[in-house]
Amino acid sequence: MPLTPADLGPVWLSLRLAFVTTVFLLILGMPLAWWLAQRKSVLCAPISAIVTLPLVLPPSVLGFYVLVALGPSGPIGAFTQLFGIETLNFTFTGLVVGSVIYSLPFMVQPLQNAFEAVGTKPMEVAATLRAGPLDAFFSVILPMARHGILTGVLMTFAHTIGEFGVVLMIGGNIPGETQVVSTEIFTYVEGMEYDKAHWLAGGMLVFSFFVLLSLTYFERHGAVRSGR
Repeated sequence: MPLTPADLGPVWLSLRLAFVTTVFLLILGMPLAWWLAQRKSVLCAPISAIVTLPLVLPPSVLGFYVLVALGPSGPIGAFTQLFGIETLNFTFTGLVVGSVIYSLPFMVQPLQNAFEAVGTKPMEVAATLRAGPLDAFFSVILPMARHGILTGVLMTFAHTIGEFGVVLMIGGNIPGETQVVSTEIFTYVEGMEYDKAHWLAGGMLVFSFFVLLSLTYFERHGAVRSGR
């Protein structure tokens, strides 16, 4: 049985969540990745470990602690209540918070690798031409690291689309509010509606394949252009 327009609601919500998460992580992850790439502080190692932690933690563990942090007794929940804002659990905003934390390494690590590959010499050359650090970063470093940036954006977007454990812990599975593609597939499987589950799962499979295909293409294209 094909999907109805109502069944596609979680698809649009997943796309919205992935877009917002990717934008936030691009803004937050770029300076963090640049700082980590410099390796000038003893804090780099522990901060790098914290950034990488979502890769090894079970999603249910990470989701549980984010759920507690966003709750009325948690630090974030207590802070939002000071301003008359209800707790963010089981809301779209809460999903964004959890997704930003869970997808952090998928943005930061490609950016950090790209910045490390560029090195500091371009900044030094730009400084001899009287370019300020900020000007040199945006006009020199970012264009040279564009393939790493694109990799981070694609990986973050795709990873957010496929989230399950974290979003289920933080947002539940509320139709029209926090039900995304992964949790909708779970609902269909629980209800023995395998035909609808096949449609969504197949779409996710095709989407993931083309993301990986795009990454392979851009990596090879970048290697050819750089002469490697």
